[in-house]
Amino acid sequence: MMSRERGLTRRQFGTGLVSLVAAAAVASRAKSEASLPTIDTHAHVFHRGLKLAPGRRYAPDYDAPLALYLEQLDRNGMSNGVLVQPSFLGTDNSYLVESLRTAGGRLRGIAVVDPSVTADELRALDRAGVVGIRLNLVGQPLPDLLASEWKALLANLKALGWQVEIQRNAADLAVLAPRLLDHGVTVVVDHYALPDPKLGVADPGFQSVLKLGATKNVWVKISAPYRNGAAGESFAKETYPLLRSAYGLDRLLWGSDWPHTQFEASQGYERNRQFLDTLITDPAERAQVLASPRSLFRF
Repeated sequence: MMSRERGLTRRQFGTGLVSLVAAAAVASRAKSEASLPTIDTHAHVFHRGLKLAPGRRYAPDYDAPLALYLEQLDRNGMSNGVLVQPSFLGTDNSYLVESLRTAGGRLRGIAVVDPSVTADELRALDRAGVVGIRLNLVGQPLPDLLASEWKALLANLKALGWQVEIQRNAADLAVLAPRLLDHGVTVVVDHYALPDPKLGVADPGFQSVLKLGATKNVWVKISAPYRNGAAGESFAKETYPLLRSAYGLDRLLWGSDWPHTQFEASQGYERNRQFLDTLITDPAERAQVLASPRSLFRF
């Protein structure tokens, strides 16, 4: 009888040990997830005292200074951020650079440059914390990437290990992104790839963008769903599983798009951060997406 009781005790001990190990594993994973960086990969800073670019499509009538952006990060539990040069400031990246230096390594930058920019100028931006350039091509002609100045620029970007971030509709991205990849640069696509709002995921251009996931050198920002039409959030929920399957969690990037230029009246940082919780309901998956920009942005 004593032996049987001892045997039961050993089995119970074994079961308890397995439970303890499992609990420890869960706790370890939770701790690991909690220690991961949370990176906002798309925001803008500016103030009305800055010189605006000629030919701009839009000009804000308010200030969105660095201090206010950092406050948004803190309030929403974000460890790091990426500042994208606003199109209305053109190629004058001075406030961007000043903001990166002030933030002391917490932020990275995406600049807007003229194709004729020199290698020395790019290296100076690199030292300041810039890690790529943006091509905001909405309403603009597509660049001739075979022109000598573009070939020289892309070669310099490749040497620096920089990315090329593009904002353009999906149909044109499907053509432009492969051409950039041919030059050996990493490509980042803005705002769910901006398919035709009437076609949504059925847009042939968007379907082509999904195929670019196989290159392993394209990243997509799941940011600013409201820029994809009135049903933007519904579109995002339909789109996310397709992007997840095509690109994997490590090449999807969340961005707040703060201060939501042209959508300021209906959007806010907290709302967009909370929408991410609705879009990616699994905490571990969400943590991975928020941390995935580390290497791309050199955090």
